[in-house]
Amino acid sequence: MSEDKMTSKQYLAELTARHYQEAIEGKERGELVAWSSSIAPQELCETMGIHVLYPENHAAAIGAKGGALPLIDYAEAKGYSLDLCSYARINLAYKDMQDCCFVNMPLPDLLIICNNICNTLVKWYENLSRQLNIPLICIDVPYNVEYEVTRERIGYIKSQFMEAIRRLEQICGKPFDYDRFHSVMETSIRAAQAWNRATSYAKLTPSPLSGFNMYNYMALMVCMRGKEESVRFFNMVADELEEMVKTGKSQFPVEEKYRIMWDGIACWPYLGHNFKTFKNHGINLVGSTYPEAWTLLYEAGDMDSMARAYSAIVLNLNLERNIDLRVKIIKECKCDGAVYHLNRSCKLCDFMHYKISEEVYKRTGVPYVFFDGDQTDPRNFAKAQFETRIQALVEMMENNKARRQEN
Repeated sequence: MSEDKMTSKQYLAELTARHYQEAIEGKERGELVAWSSSIAPQELCETMGIHVLYPENHAAAIGAKGGALPLIDYAEAKGYSLDLCSYARINLAYKDMQDCCFVNMPLPDLLIICNNICNTLVKWYENLSRQLNIPLICIDVPYNVEYEVTRERIGYIKSQFMEAIRRLEQICGKPFDYDRFHSVMETSIRAAQAWNRATSYAKLTPSPLSGFNMYNYMALMVCMRGKEESVRFFNMVADELEEMVKTGKSQFPVEEKYRIMWDGIACWPYLGHNFKTFKNHGINLVGSTYPEAWTLLYEAGDMDSMARAYSAIVLNLNLERNIDLRVKIIKECKCDGAVYHLNRSCKLCDFMHYKISEEVYKRTGVPYVFFDGDQTDPRNFAKAQFETRIQALVEMMENNKARRQEN
């Protein structure tokens, strides 16, 4: 089927399959394949013509398809602690087993990471580097204790971009093409703008966008930001949502009674259950930190602004700025409540949730609940607890609405 006749759902499936297939075929031809962390500067590898695969994406897909436990069991039998990130356990097991319920992605020739989302990545990828005997390029991004990214940090990160380019030239055996780099940067910026355009429809009341679809769209934002196809895809999604607004339709299948912000990574093994629970109460997920994380905007050709963009990632922002971000999301998306995922795999998220939730509540008056879970380990989630917490949130949101009507 031609792209012009596809729906965004069909095009997403086509692009995802193509992403893995091109890497598999490239590996067979002797082309380089890299494994990368999700918010690393893909612009560098894209410029050098390296196929880039994302273990976090891969692990999330395995979890969503219900195939996480065999890999997790294998990793823990090898001595990896159950307190480690489940993405890491799944990927470290996959590296040995090379078999899963999702696509079997080829092993890498090099690794490139950016620790702007967590420090677990460093040890995880150091293990991969030692065990596979392949080079690791690690771009260190200091935590932003100040509200804004400082000039010193920008200079430090930029110098590491330049060192990464030097190492990629050695690994690839060819010079870095700065003209192509500029073009890739332009494409990445337009992809971020198209992503922002699509996800902004969540702010409308009622929203034509179901937030759980945003989780599916995000996979493409991870793995194809530097490619023209991502620009076309996100503009296709935005066009479909625009048409829904005109015709009074929505991706959300029932009446939108409540609007909530979800804070934290999705609970991939129970995504269907989470969505069904929300749907049963008429709750649409309209607010999330995900859109902000992937709206990587900078000036093409300006490596300073690119360094700033990769530093100002949600998990790398100080507490005050994280609180301001959630308040902004709740207000712009007109949220009635908030759900915080206490994700056993993501300690950095969880440690900040408690203070963030308190301060956001003080500034918005929007009720919230926590639930225990994990991004891919199904053993750390209880359906009954989730359902009970959401029922409690509904009661609080309903009470808030009743008070407003009285006043």
